[in-house]
Amino acid sequence: MHTKYIVVLGSLLSGLGKGVLTASILKILDLYDYRVMPLKFDGYLNYDCGTMNPYRHGEVFVLDDKSEVDMDFGIYERFLNKSLTKESSMTSGRIFTEIISKERKGDYLGSDVQIVPHLVDGIIEHIEDISRRRKLDIMVIEVGGTVGDLENGYFIEAMRQLALRHEVIFVNITYVPQLSAVGEQKTKPTQIAFRLLMQMGIKPDFIFCRSESRLLSNIKEKIALYTSTPISRIIDDSDDPNIYSLPERFMRDGFGEELLKALGDRRSINHGKLDSWRRRASAICSKRGKTLNIFIVGKYVELRDAYVSVKEALLHAAGYLGEEVVINWLESEKLEKGHEEDYLKSADGIVVPGGFGRRGSEGMIRAIKYARENGIPYLGLCLGMQMMAVEFARNVCKMRGANSTEFDKRTKYNVIDILPSQRGIDKKGGTMRLGSWKTRIDRVDSIIYDSYKRRWVSERHRHRYEFNNKFRKRMEKAGLVFSASDPSWKLVEAIEWTGGFGIGVQSHPELKSRLEEPAPLFLSFLRAASA
Repeated sequence: MHTKYIVVLGSLLSGLGKGVLTASILKILDLYDYRVMPLKFDGYLNYDCGTMNPYRHGEVFVLDDKSEVDMDFGIYERFLNKSLTKESSMTSGRIFTEIISKERKGDYLGSDVQIVPHLVDGIIEHIEDISRRRKLDIMVIEVGGTVGDLENGYFIEAMRQLALRHEVIFVNITYVPQLSAVGEQKTKPTQIAFRLLMQMGIKPDFIFCRSESRLLSNIKEKIALYTSTPISRIIDDSDDPNIYSLPERFMRDGFGEELLKALGDRRSINHGKLDSWRRRASAICSKRGKTLNIFIVGKYVELRDAYVSVKEALLHAAGYLGEEVVINWLESEKLEKGHEEDYLKSADGIVVPGGFGRRGSEGMIRAIKYARENGIPYLGLCLGMQMMAVEFARNVCKMRGANSTEFDKRTKYNVIDILPSQRGIDKKGGTMRLGSWKTRIDRVDSIIYDSYKRRWVSERHRHRYEFNNKFRKRMEKAGLVFSASDPSWKLVEAIEWTGGFGIGVQSHPELKSRLEEPAPLFLSFLRAASA
């Protein structure tokens, strides 16, 4: 079977959930036991996502192979329960770099290098190469941005030309607004978006309609009429609080059967996979157990997408344990003037996630101190571990002014310092300690061992700073537990408090949490919060 392709295009505006739709299609195909893989195009000229601001772009997601990619890759992995690689990510910056490199080597001698054919051919060759090597049944391609953007026009042209060589199904996600003053759903934006795609030589095979409420049957009929699309291929994609229920919901609406028809294939769904997914997806919204108030204290909380993997990891663990989690987002700067008890007195657990820069760091330290002194379960991730060490140094070991040299280069007690391998590096992109690294659990009488139940684990990292080992003995003597390390780099990977649940890890275990395989540390954290 030659690889077939499904291309997902967004129109009208960003934020419609194109990544979730792509992941849902991937999951449906996986439930039918197809060999599938995603590919994501992004129109920005950055080589990757590593230097992009979370406020503008959301979370920078890190893969095992050290790639810094778009946050949609987290959604793909959580739905597929598979780890992806950098070959699934293509930015304009990356493809332009490859084309210019070829031109400098003389690969295009005699040609004036152009968007068409050279750039477009390069994109298609990349797609075909992956499909061939991976022996895929179907590749699902998400084109970032919206139709009409200057940045993704050549990607869309490449998809048009891909359809001249291979079987391609086009999926368009659009918006059906419902104005309160009018009181009805309006189809005109969808009609305009459809015409714009047609002008680019692409006719969508499926139209997914985002709306605040269920798509009405007469609206479906109208969209079908004006787009010459069968009504069975106009799919309701209205708001749903549980994104993990979308694959099954789309299948109930007939999308699975229609997709198989479009693919020209007949096969049965894997009921074992479907039952497992249904059970885990429904558990996310169940309210069988306790309601746990979990506070995420960070510096980017105004844009929740900056911490989307932390949020999802909490939901995965809560669903697995049969508990309900209420996530409270707390801007760490608010705590810098004190009054922690006013903000955190209802907390059953506190999480300090990763981040960069000094802003809000003192508020994180106050939150950590409050958790330690009041016996509130605490989980620190990357920067959250570093600030946990600083708090302990200041308030237990009496190292006045202890800090990270990221925030205070003159501190006498540089408890957190830059990695030796990072000294002298003058390039920001792709130069941190990235990707999956092995961690040795050094103590079996520890939270981290109780969580993983093994001596070696592998989690993903993204950091330039580390715990400074010259302070280890002094802090160990004061009661801080150093429970895990990377022996090859001689780095501290986990620290813990005694007498209660308090752990910080240098890694980002949230990045490998899946609906079907929750992150072990998050399970332990919520068990402690529940207790």
